Amino acid sequence: MLYPVPAVMVSCQRPGERPNIVTIAWAGTVCSDPAMLSISVRKERYSYDIIRETGEFVVNLITKELTYATDYCGVKSGRDVDKFANMHLTPSPSKTVAAPGIAQSPVNLECRVKQVLELGSHVMFVAEVTAVSVDPANMDENGKLHLNELGLVAYSHGEYFELGDKIGKFGYSVQKKR
Repeated sequence: MLYPVPAVMVSCQRPGERPNIVTIAWAGTVCSDPAMLSISVRKERYSYDIIRETGEFVVNLITKELTYATDYCGVKSGRDVDKFANMHLTPSPSKTVAAPGIAQSPVNLECRVKQVLELGSHVMFVAEVTAVSVDPANMDENGKLHLNELGLVAYSHGEYFELGDKIGKFGYSVQKKR
């Protein structure tokens, strides 16, 4: 019942094989120093074995424009289809892992698995973020990324939502009034 959650596309690849994408709604930050995140994947998913064997993946943040592809990559199996080709997505070279990112994604988080937790229906991969790529079109003149202006998408009980209006900021409840 901890919804909404971020919806992300996770790309992975075995050496010599085509890259694959799996949609993950169970992903989150687990540590800031070192930067680490987790994704939870069902063992029967095609990407599970790829990630387990290679120990790496790329988390690709999604926008409203990528929602259709995100849904497709969550319901079709990479055993049967080439998701990059079918959704007209472009694999982008990564800096620190062999798995490609998705060029159309505004932010790609390259990850190396540090721990695998068998939890029941899902297996959690806890991974260190080894590199971050950001589409330069999303950077301002000072080189700052305005993440909240990208139109990122959340998932809640089978539905996708574009994030909405800002209603506060960290610490505003104790900020001195002027």
